[in-house]
Amino acid sequence: MKNLFTAIIAIIIVTTFAISLNAQVYNDATLARVREQDRVSRDSKGKLPALGLNEHLYRADVYSSNRAFSEAREHWEISIRNFPNDPTVSKAMFGMGRSNMWERKYSLAVSYFDELFKTFPDTKDGREGLAFKGASLIRLGKNDEAAKVYEQYITMFPFGEKIDSAYQNMIDALREAGKYDDANRWVDKTRTRFVGSPTEVNALFARLRMEVFRGQWDKAVATCDELRILRNFAGSMTSYDEVTFLKALAYDKAGRRNDAISTYSSITDSPTSYYGSLATEKLFVLSPNVASFRLQKISSNFSKLAKDLPALFRTELLTYAKSKNIDPRFVLAIMKQESSFKTNAKSPAAARGLLQLTMDTALKYNAKAGFPNLQAEQLYKPNINIAIASVYLADLKQQFGGMYEAIAASYNGGEDNAARWLNRSKPKENAIFTAEVGFAESKNYIFKVMTNYRMYRELYTDDLKRK
Repeated sequence: MKNLFTAIIAIIIVTTFAISLNAQVYNDATLARVREQDRVSRDSKGKLPALGLNEHLYRADVYSSNRAFSEAREHWEISIRNFPNDPTVSKAMFGMGRSNMWERKYSLAVSYFDELFKTFPDTKDGREGLAFKGASLIRLGKNDEAAKVYEQYITMFPFGEKIDSAYQNMIDALREAGKYDDANRWVDKTRTRFVGSPTEVNALFARLRMEVFRGQWDKAVATCDELRILRNFAGSMTSYDEVTFLKALAYDKAGRRNDAISTYSSITDSPTSYYGSLATEKLFVLSPNVASFRLQKISSNFSKLAKDLPALFRTELLTYAKSKNIDPRFVLAIMKQESSFKTNAKSPAAARGLLQLTMDTALKYNAKAGFPNLQAEQLYKPNINIAIASVYLADLKQQFGGMYEAIAASYNGGEDNAARWLNRSKPKENAIFTAEVGFAESKNYIFKVMTNYRMYRELYTDDLKRK
């Protein structure tokens, strides 16, 4: 019995260790230890020695999870060169492709994903490589090629891990290639294949986004009605309120003012409702009395939420953010979402400090912020974190024409993705942009940051004084 108990404990320990590795959560001490191991083991020419495959993969994993991609690639390259026939080396090939994709080196990423799929087509990494090849091609603007890759995935792996997103990406790739009829045929194929599921809703929502983009307002209203009848929004990329808002917007663009007012009014407003807030803004233009009444009904609710919305780090925010023409209340809205105001916060993706800056991002802006010799641990200092983030946000504000939704999306999902979503937005309005956001995490991030921002604006002046 004692031996059995010991064995069970050992299994739990090993399993827990494996889970922590799979989660890629490595702290700063682990990163420092691995860097020191590499430093002392390099030869006179600076080359790393050959180690066991598992050790190379482990060290690469530590570096990668801390976004030290060049150091990770040293170990992946040794793994690929020294263990070409080991099935585990597929992880190194995938790491090479994914890290180059993260660094926006999409052509290089495609070459690694190609090699991965050719070498290990029957593995999960191989299938992932094919899917990410399509994603890289889209980011290169090669939408026709991307569509062919997604069709290949759908044909070869009808029950693959990425099958739902392959269908969805197929529709968007064809749309971005300007092949609207083909895209609509794939909407129908997707609905048939995934009837009654969130993927069906996403396909129909893709059709709605196309119709909005093309200014087909009557068709957009009809598609909104079809989505509202389905009402199966759980797990999908949209919601009943979003579809209702887009229906009201279509009425508005089509000149059907009364229908627009009625539909906007049907969306309940509250301090935490993104689409309720946007509907109230629209109503201030179409029917100011209705909008004023809506806002009056919820005004007292803002003050009740004040305890959860402190104006911390006021000096740093006014010094660094306001001087860069960034509303300090917007920075607080991001800060609340990113770290809940914890200065020592660190994410599994190695984002550090109040505004969860990764080192690779910080190194793009540290000199301009006044910290040319930045070390990773300095990102835990509030003044340094806020100063660098403010320069970063000012850059994003310029890139995205001051649209805060696009700034938030970029902060969470990357500049190239946000630029692509903005390019798909026509007209370039906040709600249309948000509808085009292709990552569920980034879309939810926009909702949270923008509702935080609304509440901060209601509670504080732009000098962060309580109203």
